[in-house]
Amino acid sequence: MALVVPAVLPSSRQELENALARIARLPLVSRIQIDIVDGRFATPASWPFSAEATKSRPSELEVMVQKGEMLPQLDRFEYEIDLMCLDAERAAQPWLALGATRLTFHAESDPDLSRFLASLRGRYGNFVAFGLALNVATDPALIEPYLDDIQYVQCMGIARIGRQGQPFDRRVLERVRGFRARHPELPVQVDGGVALENARELVALGVSNLIVGSALLRASDPAALIRAFEELQSPFGV
Repeated sequence: MALVVPAVLPSSRQELENALARIARLPLVSRIQIDIVDGRFATPASWPFSAEATKSRPSELEVMVQKGEMLPQLDRFEYEIDLMCLDAERAAQPWLALGATRLTFHAESDPDLSRFLASLRGRYGNFVAFGLALNVATDPALIEPYLDDIQYVQCMGIARIGRQGQPFDRRVLERVRGFRARHPELPVQVDGGVALENARELVALGVSNLIVGSALLRASDPAALIRAFEELQSPFGV
């Protein structure tokens, strides 16, 4: 599987569609992460939680579901939704209807992770891969009791989540090193601040996937940048 997973943080449906169209032209991509921010758990709010998007009822996202629309090129791409939301279970439902098959939840967003994960598994069984994300300052012990209920862990590489273009926080390197030492079989991906300058260190630590947002979408030659990343291919791909 590809090492790089492009990340899109849309401010509107049009921006999402434009970004997905650009990514679709990149031959080495097999998975895309869509970042969703509710404006409460993290800020600022992204689409479909942004103020402009919530003026209408039902929302644009709900209309897409009602029309039976699907995310583009599901035969080629796997879609992962990173839900930076307090009511993440509810926020996930329309994305699953649109064809997403991977859901990343932030461990700090729900005070009862046991109930939360049990509810997800009861609803969606083995049709969806679940991951828990940890902020760079959060004690990994928070998710230790729930590792049997998830398929991967996402370590955040930035101090403030919900915004692209934030500086890489090198504390994540020690986070990954310690986690992989304790749980070598569980895939770990890193999201936030990932660039070629730090990717080699991350891959050497056994990171499965690099979630790359602004560095890729703002690159003058995204295809060349992805090729450079893929030369660092990890043997621990998800």
